Amino acid sequence: MRDELPENGAYFQRALDYYRQGAMTQADLALARVLSADPRHFDALHLQGLVAARLGQPHRAVDLLRKAIGVNAGIAAAHRHLGNALRDSGLWEDALSAYDRAIECRGDFKEAHVNRAMTLLTLGKPSAALIDLDRAMTLGADDAHVHVLCASALIDMGRAADALASADRALARSPHLPEAHLSRAIASYLTGAYPQSLDSCDAALKLEPALARAHAQRGAALHALGHTAAALQSVDAAIALDERCGFAHNVRALCLLDMQRPQAALESCDLAIKLRADLADAHNTRGLALADMERFDEAFSSFDRAIAAHPERCEAYFNKGLRLLQRGNFAAGWALHERRPVVDRAVAAGVFARRLTCLEGIAGSRGLVYAEQGLGDTLQFCRYATLLRSRGARVVLAVQEGLCRLLRSLGADIDVVSLSQIRGEFDWQCPLMSLPLVFETRLDTIPSRVPYLEPELDAVTAWRERLGDQAKLIGIRWQGSTGRADAGRSFALHHFEGLARIPGVCLVSLQKGPGSEQLRERSENWQVQDLGNDFEPGGPDAFVDVAAVMQSLDLIITSDTSIAHLAGALGRPTWVALKHVPDWRWLLDRDDCPWYPTVRLFRQRLPGDWAGVFERMRHEIERCESLEKS
Repeated sequence: MRDELPENGAYFQRALDYYRQGAMTQADLALARVLSADPRHFDALHLQGLVAARLGQPHRAVDLLRKAIGVNAGIAAAHRHLGNALRDSGLWEDALSAYDRAIECRGDFKEAHVNRAMTLLTLGKPSAALIDLDRAMTLGADDAHVHVLCASALIDMGRAADALASADRALARSPHLPEAHLSRAIASYLTGAYPQSLDSCDAALKLEPALARAHAQRGAALHALGHTAAALQSVDAAIALDERCGFAHNVRALCLLDMQRPQAALESCDLAIKLRADLADAHNTRGLALADMERFDEAFSSFDRAIAAHPERCEAYFNKGLRLLQRGNFAAGWALHERRPVVDRAVAAGVFARRLTCLEGIAGSRGLVYAEQGLGDTLQFCRYATLLRSRGARVVLAVQEGLCRLLRSLGADIDVVSLSQIRGEFDWQCPLMSLPLVFETRLDTIPSRVPYLEPELDAVTAWRERLGDQAKLIGIRWQGSTGRADAGRSFALHHFEGLARIPGVCLVSLQKGPGSEQLRERSENWQVQDLGNDFEPGGPDAFVDVAAVMQSLDLIITSDTSIAHLAGALGRPTWVALKHVPDWRWLLDRDDCPWYPTVRLFRQRLPGDWAGVFERMRHEIERCESLEKS
């Protein structure tokens, strides 16, 4: 005889109680008893679909919820729950359709809008997700979870500052929500606030120590701060918690690149992409690894895949541009170089003049050119201010304070000011490193006349008297500033020992700051002259003494630092020691430098082989009977 179980009958009520208690297996058995008596029992089908989802059976949940909707298609919650089950089954487009039906059934269904937004974020459609989230908030969904989702959408859209504001709103509503701290960490990272990102990661992990993505993001922040070993430790912790975290594998690849291990980095990238084929950052990092292995065609393909996966982000465009420049393809390279992250000094100073894009009509105009990258970049590209002047423009050149006094040697008719002193009205403005594109610079049209900077004569006289002229004076620099940018470029002072032992050679240290401690640690069996406190390349006139000392030397040997660019701009004989695949401006497979005619390049023939570089330098010095001194 068939059991007659009404909607609120004993077995259904028992199943509902089990569900609320989290006893899913018992709930499932009780619901099976209800459905054996009434296979079209809507509430039992609906609840059993939810139970199946909680038991990790999304495909079964889809089948049960579709049966429930077949009994009663007008219940909005059933369509929403079907959407969730479809999403858990990886049927994203079907899930969106289910959410649409839920909203059709109930126009004010804010939860369906939130679920729809989550699905759109998974599909890489942050703009559409933000529309649903805005609608949900209009309907009253103002909790921390919704603001975390807004932050995720804004992050994916490249609107990091807005994402940070959304994360802060989430924290205001729920200060103990780990995901809100994580959203703040990601947004802070994207704005370049790496210490704040690290703090937010630590706050998230204090609340939820096993949050794998927070460990991974912590690794990203540490990597950006130049703490590679600690970063690797954090991402390894993330992978131990969740080996399917593609982001962690990508950050691990970045750490391995900084450790000069491109093959291992490539393997981590491939694993990240296997886990998530649309992870743009992993394709971008893969391009970097391949370029470091001189597999450029494959690198360009990886950059293109990164761009296709996330067209709004600039990293892959920029990195592809740098590798094109590295190979001498300036026509395509400068265009993509415009996608670099730029500190807009003009806007910060309240200058809203038009951006200079061509040279037509600049005669008689007044324009602002401003530094927006590092000291070496400013020293290399300040030469373009003289080209603008030769076209009849009146140029205000705004640069880092420590370069102002030196760069005034470009000419009295170029107004050199510090970046904090930009004033007045301008007809146009341009970032300094955009000028090669404006001038359509090609490899054979690089403005290479040197010197274009001059030291101060009184300072040169003073340093020549101090240094004397009895030995072959070689100025040396072995380390740049610490951080990611210096990865692989610097080397240890001890590599100069063979040069110091050449008869008649006197090494003069041009090193200050990080790396100078190696002078004290060096063996007393070979000598390096330390210029002491009188030589202090820091403060407002940092490079004046450096330039004067260089003018008194026979040769400068340096790692890839701003010192190399200063020596080249002064027209001094200079040797630059370069890692196997160096920065783009030194190009590839040549020992001369088209930017600086007096610079000679000594490249590693194998990755990490500084000993071979310095052995070739030693042979070259010994081969020369003398070094010209100007």
